[in-house]
Amino acid sequence: MKQLVTVERICMIGHIVSMAFGLAGLLIVVPNADVILSSSPAGPAVFEWSMSLGGVVYILLGTAAVAIYAYRTLGLWHWLTFMLPSVFLSLGSELLGTSTGFPFGHYAYLSGLGYKIAGLVPFTIPLSWFYLGLSSYLIARAGLKTGQKSTWVSEVGAIALGALLLTCWDFVLDPAMSQTSIRFWLWEQPGGFFGMPYQNFAGWFGTGVVFTSIAAFLWRNKPTVVLNRSNLGLPLAVYLSNFGYAAILSVASGFWVPVLLGVLIGIVPTTILWWMAAPVSVEEALAETSASFKPEVTVEPVKVGVK
Repeated sequence: MKQLVTVERICMIGHIVSMAFGLAGLLIVVPNADVILSSSPAGPAVFEWSMSLGGVVYILLGTAAVAIYAYRTLGLWHWLTFMLPSVFLSLGSELLGTSTGFPFGHYAYLSGLGYKIAGLVPFTIPLSWFYLGLSSYLIARAGLKTGQKSTWVSEVGAIALGALLLTCWDFVLDPAMSQTSIRFWLWEQPGGFFGMPYQNFAGWFGTGVVFTSIAAFLWRNKPTVVLNRSNLGLPLAVYLSNFGYAAILSVASGFWVPVLLGVLIGIVPTTILWWMAAPVSVEEALAETSASFKPEVTVEPVKVGVK
């Protein structure tokens, strides 16, 4: 288990570092590409590699970190019953969206995010739905203390909040990724909200609700771990770092309003839910309680007389 924790941390650190390098590339290297390309013979090759694989690397590392975390803290069943629905249903939604315009609107992916499935959707996109979706849902579950004996209100609330936090990430990411000098996807019919159609947000929320609901239903068949505040470090770091990446790109591109709204609807609820989570697990609390009330037994010396 210690080896898994080590690999998980390495993947998470690599995830954040690769996002930082990606930001530096998009905000510093690209605007000064002529100078960098001419400064070294290896400049063109490095530039081409970073532009074609940079986005792929940080998504793969984020997926690996969250997958190991889910296996380690939730178990194999809970990990797979969230990952498989989230990956395949989001892929189905993306393929449908890029083909018909439903449920997100008419758009198309450009290069920069890896091999495209059916020539339409980069294979990394469903993976990002998984690792951001699970991180959002676990934070919502912990804040509402949703577990094996929770009410249906708590279950529905965790699903809705998890899907909302997931949607807020795209709410901030989409303007910069689709409308700046280096684009990763393109809206064929721009919408009324900073170039994005309002339908896009409904599609994101609906897709998140569907695959999270399936996972929540399957999770009810087996005992579910309710994570405490101290165990939410990785999901919180994943959400905040990815939100920060999107926010910096959008602000640098002049999109202030989506970022401010995203902070209000995404970051603030995430922080509140994290704080609402139990500081320690039930097992840890019981152990501490039993230890504090452990009776002290004293043994009086016994005198034995011999005739």
